Amino acid sequence: MDQILAIRTFVRVAEAGSFAKAADSMNLPRSSVSKLVQDLEAHLGTKLVERTTRSVTMTTEGITYHERALRLLADLDDMDSTVAGSRTAPKGRLRVDIGSVLANLILIPSLSDFQRQYPDIDLLLGVSDRSADIIGEGIDCVVRGGYLVDSSMKARKLCELDYVLCAAPSYLDGRHPPTHPDDIQAHRVVSYFSASSGKRFPLRFQRGEERTEYLPTSNGISVNESTAHLNSLLAGLGIGQSFGFLARPFIEDGSLVELLPAWKPENHELHLVYPADRFPNPRLRAFADWATKVFERVDARRGEPVSDTIHVNG
Repeated sequence: MDQILAIRTFVRVAEAGSFAKAADSMNLPRSSVSKLVQDLEAHLGTKLVERTTRSVTMTTEGITYHERALRLLADLDDMDSTVAGSRTAPKGRLRVDIGSVLANLILIPSLSDFQRQYPDIDLLLGVSDRSADIIGEGIDCVVRGGYLVDSSMKARKLCELDYVLCAAPSYLDGRHPPTHPDDIQAHRVVSYFSASSGKRFPLRFQRGEERTEYLPTSNGISVNESTAHLNSLLAGLGIGQSFGFLARPFIEDGSLVELLPAWKPENHELHLVYPADRFPNPRLRAFADWATKVFERVDARRGEPVSDTIHVNG
């Protein structure tokens, strides 16, 4: 038995809660994953997981072994990368998940540079606005927005994005544009809703110390994908808040009109997020360093120092 491979397989099964998901993420046959865990259990003389037709749960011994295994694998990866890092370029599989607009307008146009620098990294790019299950899906890291409160994750701040309230001239034609956030209720709103909960996100406004928000009603359109949100604004379906980097080219060419410029919500923070119990491998460190530079060009704080410190939230 390859004990290290068996330990890695057990950890992956424990994290994914499924032999099938673990096999898919490790690119191994499901029968091989099952046998590796069985061989490890036989070697230890104890049961690590309880199997059912629907899920896998750890035994008490499995929970204890999982905690020790995580530390062992982190130390092993650190030891290998320290010695090999000075001699070889990062290589191997790296799964990154990111929202559609950020992927299509920022990340993908720059990926040829990443490939030139790191030709041996096999990048799997998951592009979706849904909230990915980092552990269960075997994802190395995600680009995620908003404040982070999950202490099981570590994060590296990439940038801050500002918002712009805007609408197409075709929508505004014959209508009175809002002069205060309270006026939004008289308009159709293009809003964004959560793919998981179905709840609409409010439009937030701030001017000095004054803060207010407007929760869109059914009198409008809501989407759960960022490209569709922008296209809905361009199609004249209503008023909406879009990221500044996304809307400004269309404001400059007249396709969109900025509204209430004095009322700006707080910037939207973007982070590179990964599990706190995993030591960042050379592939992840390389991607994090590269992505930080790529996202600097859309940072709303340009001209101010941008911190790249990895920190724990919670």
